[in-house]
Amino acid sequence: MSNRTPRDIVAALDKHIVGQSKAKHAVAVAIRNRWRRMQLPSEIAAEIMPRNIVMIGPTGVGKTEIARRLARLVDAPFIKIEATKFTEVGYVGRDVESIVRDLLEAAIKMLRAEDAAEVAPAAEEAARNRVVSLLLGEAIGETRQDEETDAEGSESVETQEAHDRVRERMRKKLDEGLFDDKELEILVREKPTIPMMGGTGPDQMDPGLGSMLEKLVPETKHRRRTTVRRAIQLLTEEETEKLVDKDRIIERAIERTEESGLVFIDEIDKIAINERGGSGEVSRQGVQRDLLPIVEGCAVTTKHGVINTDNILFIAAGAFHTANVSDLMPELQGRFPIRVELEALTRDDFRRILSEPHASLTEQQAALLSTEGMTIEFEDSAIDAMADLAAEANERLENIGARRLMTIMEQVFEELAFEASEMVERGETSVRIDEDFVRSRLRTVLEDEDLGRFVL
Repeated sequence: MSNRTPRDIVAALDKHIVGQSKAKHAVAVAIRNRWRRMQLPSEIAAEIMPRNIVMIGPTGVGKTEIARRLARLVDAPFIKIEATKFTEVGYVGRDVESIVRDLLEAAIKMLRAEDAAEVAPAAEEAARNRVVSLLLGEAIGETRQDEETDAEGSESVETQEAHDRVRERMRKKLDEGLFDDKELEILVREKPTIPMMGGTGPDQMDPGLGSMLEKLVPETKHRRRTTVRRAIQLLTEEETEKLVDKDRIIERAIERTEESGLVFIDEIDKIAINERGGSGEVSRQGVQRDLLPIVEGCAVTTKHGVINTDNILFIAAGAFHTANVSDLMPELQGRFPIRVELEALTRDDFRRILSEPHASLTEQQAALLSTEGMTIEFEDSAIDAMADLAAEANERLENIGARRLMTIMEQVFEELAFEASEMVERGETSVRIDEDFVRSRLRTVLEDEDLGRFVL
């Protein structure tokens, strides 16, 4: 897995997320501790358990964004799930063990991509050779050997040399892209379609049943007419499947899942039971009970093998408006020893969010309209106005944090986005966004509180 230092991780998160230093530091240290543990002798490493984290904070302050950005930073299997999507074992719905199965599938996908990148040059070379054979009019076969064998099977040396020269010239033209739009017919493999049981979704199917059905349904091939460019892509994928070692990928994926797997559980407060209880109390309690052994450490059977969850890191998050962390089962609370409270966003935070992060909302909007040939310039007064309006709307209405900025940005640019192409045709290729521009676009919404509640 990645050996980034905590400071490196925090610096990378700072490029996209404003504030919340405590949460960033907590996840950075947790990720670094995974690497530290892997450097220790096995007898000591076996005693060190991951320090799971629970992040507490209102909606829109960056909990999910931290997890999303973290997934791109760490070279480890990662999945994000919502606690409300699961049901107690015995009820219709997904059981919590599917978390581990999904994590393993993420690891397999990651390793397959890594191995595919390694064999990509060889796979593309083989695919191009097959396309050359097809362009030369040789028979379509299941293997390259079939495609490159003469129908009669006995060519003279001179004929073979002439044939090779023709292939070289054809290959040169292919590499130069002269045949990209030419159509040809190829044989492509078609993955079997697994029949679905009535009332059963793919997530609810037994892990071994899908594998068994795949073996029962034979793989088929069919002729497909396509362009040379697309044929190279399809045949490269086919050659890649031949070159990668699937069994080895699964072995490594199991090891990587167990040693460096990372699970982000969002909306965990929704399965907490407050003092008032409710109709969903039994179901929530059941999900917590089922989640406990997974977080604590147990063996989960998947179609690829058994996964031990002892060293998988869990990061949970929730707003905890109507419930507290203490409303979770005591045993489950104890499995999340690190608690981090995220701060509500202020006007200054909104200003920074609009201007500082990489690919901020203002940069995104300017980039979108630049495709029409229009230049957008934001004055500081416009940034301040949008930040003030977002803070005011969060105070008067529901506090949805930074998500309010997206709503305001869309309202400000609604008319401009609609008329951009026509404005460019009239020669209006530059627009300066200032405070007056922002407030004029939102004046009606701001004056009518009921409308503001609906729109913002």
